[in-house]
Amino acid sequence: MKRTVLWCCLAVAQLAAMAQNGGISQEMLREIQKGQQPVNRAIANAIAANNINNLAVNHQNAGALDTYFSVETKSQTITDQKSSGRCWMFSGLNVLRSDFALRTDSLTVELSQAYLFFWDQLEKANLMLQGVIDTAKKPIDDQRVQFFFHHPIGDGGTFCGVADLSEKYGLVPMEVMPESYSSDNTSKASSLVASKLREFGLELRDMVAQGKKSADINSRKTQMLAQIYKMLQLTIGEPPATFTYAFKGKDGKALAPAKEYTPKSFYQEIVGQQLNGTFIMAMNDPRRPYYQTYEVEYDRHTYDGHNWKYVNLPMDDIEEMAIAQLKAGRKLYSSYDVGKCLDRQRGYADTENYDYGALFGTTFGMDKAQRIATFDSGSTHAMTLTAVDLDDEGKARKWKVENSWGAAWGQKGCLIMTDRWFREYMFRLVVDKQFVPEKILKAAETKPVMVMPEDPLFLPDE
Repeated sequence: MKRTVLWCCLAVAQLAAMAQNGGISQEMLREIQKGQQPVNRAIANAIAANNINNLAVNHQNAGALDTYFSVETKSQTITDQKSSGRCWMFSGLNVLRSDFALRTDSLTVELSQAYLFFWDQLEKANLMLQGVIDTAKKPIDDQRVQFFFHHPIGDGGTFCGVADLSEKYGLVPMEVMPESYSSDNTSKASSLVASKLREFGLELRDMVAQGKKSADINSRKTQMLAQIYKMLQLTIGEPPATFTYAFKGKDGKALAPAKEYTPKSFYQEIVGQQLNGTFIMAMNDPRRPYYQTYEVEYDRHTYDGHNWKYVNLPMDDIEEMAIAQLKAGRKLYSSYDVGKCLDRQRGYADTENYDYGALFGTTFGMDKAQRIATFDSGSTHAMTLTAVDLDDEGKARKWKVENSWGAAWGQKGCLIMTDRWFREYMFRLVVDKQFVPEKILKAAETKPVMVMPEDPLFLPDE
């Protein structure tokens, strides 16, 4: 008995000591517990044994979906990124092949994501190694040094990467370089490449510390990239230098004899022009001033392409441009915080899908700017914007995107979103300049404000 009393006294003393620096004291714990109401056992049992979304469903919002859209682009086959973070590449290539089909009217093509992914991974490896060289005189715990070692390589990106990579390396059809297991399922191969890059990074830092010549450091970096190239060959496949291909019609039959192409000549056949300079990326970030251009330092293709640049705009302007391009039959690259309020079974995103507040007896009241600033929300997934439904005044009621989660998902591979959800959880939109008002074009040409890659809104789309 004495031992028990002594133990309790020691525990109370320890709790009090911990509370001196902001811990939970006994007094604070009593205050916390005093305000608690008796738990409804039925609700507690239900929450403990079920998916929270199933219990929070707003029944009034769970009826049949309205699938009519007053403005809709031509449908195309739905893609599947499988277990990879390449949504940005799938969405970007969906836009390119859609533009090609619109221009040619009778031809269809499936573009190889694996091909561009190979070059994307090699350039990201170079970014990491060159970044380590450029920051080698800084301590290992410096924020910028840690940026390279923490995430030496990844799947994510934006349409800016699609433009840079396809212009530089060209494009190939899907049948010429199909998906591999490791391009569909990137986790293991990516982790091994990342581990090798960290090892290489330490070696490069040592070379700089030892005062090695720049030429020797660059020569060693080239050898390191040769090793990464080999790993990519084995996991993704060998990018073709030339290939033979015959374009097919919508019925799947070849419309002309097969021709020999290089990836660059095939790019010219599909795109026919430089992409860079033909579009703007619009962002909705209510934390920052609108009609200002921003540039993300150390974007994933910095050394081999361009930093990611965007103009920050109100949602009204973004919607106006999206509607104009859709009316012209042109799809758009767009990205969202897709997991928020998403009914995965129906393929339907709406802010009223779930009532979490009623379930937990509280509210979730942060606005868009607050959610971004606190890492509660940000762009997580790119999809191809394909349709909008307009009211009598020309304002959006709802939107539709082609997703890259397979044709069996959601609305035959597509996602329908209400305009109220679109305004809260849409972040990025790539618009052809011919649909951009002069005021916004001028804003896009202003000197950009540099922003850091650690910012909560500048994680790449996956």
